[in-house]
Amino acid sequence: MITLHRLPDQLRPDLRLVFVGTAASTRSAELGHYYAHPGNRFWRAIHEAGITPRRYQPGEFASLIEIGIGFTDLSKTGAGMDHQIAAEAIDVPGFRAKIDKYRPRTIAFTSKKAASLFYGRPSRGISLGRQTRDDCPAEIFVLPSPSGAALGSWTLEPWRELAAWIAA
Repeated sequence: MITLHRLPDQLRPDLRLVFVGTAASTRSAELGHYYAHPGNRFWRAIHEAGITPRRYQPGEFASLIEIGIGFTDLSKTGAGMDHQIAAEAIDVPGFRAKIDKYRPRTIAFTSKKAASLFYGRPSRGISLGRQTRDDCPAEIFVLPSPSGAALGSWTLEPWRELAAWIAA
């Protein structure tokens, strides 16, 4: 049996952007890399949208902190598809504490599910793109999931909106 390890946070003070997922996929947990499944469009999307200067590979995720980009998940103990993550594994207060501590300029949820858990409301009530400012110290964006399982709702446009915002 493979032991699933949580992915390490890639956070430091004043990052320009932090990507926030629900939890590591099974593949990401096995490899220890964010967005590691070959069918995941994350790495292609951040390059095509203009967020990164080149297309990075999942194993290079830690190096993005050098260009002001960090990573975390709402669940640091669960792994699998969003619907497989136990409710008690989701730690929104812990996530909020990280944002308060590190104070990134922008956070981007990489699925409506992650945003719905953060906001405490159903995914269908969450819109893509930049969100209305609330009590969070960071600007918030919601992106369509890059997972291959979410292909039906894929669009690069909110990723481009995010790229334009962080470049401003």
